[in-house]
Amino acid sequence: MRLDKNTYGTVLLVYLVCVLCIFALWRWLPCWWINLPLTLFFLAVAIWQTYFHMVPDRKPVGDDHLVTAVSDGKVVLVDRVFESSFLKRDVIMVSVYMDFWDLHANFWPVTGTVSFADYFPGKHLLAFKPKASEENEHSCTIIRTKEGKEVMFKQLAGGFARRIVCYARPGMAVKGGEQCGIIKFGSRIDYFLPADVRIRVKVGDLVKGISSIIAEL
Repeated sequence: MRLDKNTYGTVLLVYLVCVLCIFALWRWLPCWWINLPLTLFFLAVAIWQTYFHMVPDRKPVGDDHLVTAVSDGKVVLVDRVFESSFLKRDVIMVSVYMDFWDLHANFWPVTGTVSFADYFPGKHLLAFKPKASEENEHSCTIIRTKEGKEVMFKQLAGGFARRIVCYARPGMAVKGGEQCGIIKFGSRIDYFLPADVRIRVKVGDLVKGISSIIAEL
């Protein structure tokens, strides 16, 4: 694994804050039985944040026919809905919720060309709430495969997420399984897939970015 290139400053800030807190504890609170567990806590936070922002080294299994997981997480929704904002047709919606213990690097779900990409400011509702898909801050990307299939996905901010990084630009050729960005702190990925896809996951499944198959086009 490697540290995501967009998080060097974040991780450095976490380490700096932890070091300052540890220094302050031992400098002004001369109680080792209190300082020791708090020191271990701050060290654990620093290590956790380093892991949280890592990019895993996994073998990609996606192509222009297989939709793979954009992120690690748990499937919380599989349903047929009408996507009224961009696709304007019936689709299969799959939602994957990421908690604080999941790696938050994101990856292209399918091979193709980016036909739409934009960022939308919004609220910071808890990411597992149904309204989060429409009302929360998010980045929206549509990828068109060589056979004309369109796969849309949203990177949603959650109650604690405050930064979404997405590399998508209209006209960009992308390859399934390569990194497309990162979301910092708890959040969610929503997939909007053609209505005739074969879904390969169900609610409650745990998925891994790059290596888990969401659907077959």
